[in-house]
Amino acid sequence: MQITVSGKQVELSDALRTRVADSLARITGKYFDHALEAQVLFGRARSFFTCDINMHAGRGISLRAEGEAADANAAFDDAAEHIAKRLRRYRRRVNDHARDLVHRADPESGRQYVLRPEEPAADEELVVAGNFATVVAEKVTEISQLSVSEAVMRMDLADQPVLMFRNSASAELNVIYRRSDGNIGWIEPTAR
Repeated sequence: MQITVSGKQVELSDALRTRVADSLARITGKYFDHALEAQVLFGRARSFFTCDINMHAGRGISLRAEGEAADANAAFDDAAEHIAKRLRRYRRRVNDHARDLVHRADPESGRQYVLRPEEPAADEELVVAGNFATVVAEKVTEISQLSVSEAVMRMDLADQPVLMFRNSASAELNVIYRRSDGNIGWIEPTAR
């Protein structure tokens, strides 16, 4: 597994880098022996350290965890505990899903855009015909065929606010999202 350890406004010692690499290798080896890569970013916010771990564990399976504490080692321990907990919780479901992928068709591809609203100039009207947003980022993304529970699992693993997928039961495009009250919302098209 390729592990990248970096710091934002923080100097990292070689001992911390080695500890992070060994711990992540042990965690992924215990729960998910074919993890591909991980990025660990340490930062400093006021009087505490933050640790953000992004792990690509397999085809279409990404995990994200954050931790914060008074020192960098404890912040990493907090984030690593979240990763391990997610892997323990979803190990069976991920393995079942991986076995099921063999019998499924390849996922569709789509485009994911990040938009920023355009600021009107001082002499322009607020309502202008034409573009209302600027494309900031664009990337190709997969639209996998999943059941609703698998989609929720994948959204939780990646710590994403929204996920579009093709429902394996109805073959229609569906969207699940995390609501502001903490519950999961599900958008499913109705037949006409």
